[in-house]
Amino acid sequence: MRGLILVSLWLAATIAQADVYISIDAKGGYVLTNVHRPGRHYERVISEPLAQAGPSDAQLITGRPYADVVAVAARIHDVPQALLHALIKAESGYNPRARSAAGAVGLMQLMPDTAREMGVEDRLDPEDNIQGGARYLKRMLKLFDNDITLAVAAYNAGPDAVLRRGAVPPFAETRRYVPAVLREYRKLQGLAADSPL
Repeated sequence: MRGLILVSLWLAATIAQADVYISIDAKGGYVLTNVHRPGRHYERVISEPLAQAGPSDAQLITGRPYADVVAVAARIHDVPQALLHALIKAESGYNPRARSAAGAVGLMQLMPDTAREMGVEDRLDPEDNIQGGARYLKRMLKLFDNDITLAVAAYNAGPDAVLRRGAVPPFAETRRYVPAVLREYRKLQGLAADSPL
């Protein structure tokens, strides 16, 4: 009987991801719990594993501004939601009215020519802007063989600057931008700062 209980405990813990304790009540029966009750002796039979990266960190993404719009764009263009959010944070700080001195506009700071090329009609419309930015990001990922570092560098400095060097260009802005985006991308995925991409 105790073996069956322990197997049940193991299955429950793998689904619920919580510490499980066992004690014996006054009648000699087993009591399973994930909380301590006064006056009882407990023995931990299953320990909760440390938080893992991935879906458990989905709250970091779903709690962001424009999360639904980003999720749709990510699915349509087959790019990581976390990467879109990291780009938006770096580009505009989630300000849909952001404008750069160079003429980039909106959440993903689309330049006029890039926006036209990506089929964006209204660069200040958050949905249109994110769709265009996701489409452009997908193009950069394809161009650079899914090398996220180079794709992010190209998003900032332009693909020609990256292609000419075969690396992140030595522009001061791009050298600050790429690590910031990658740091945020890893954070949103629940990864360590030095995890490979």
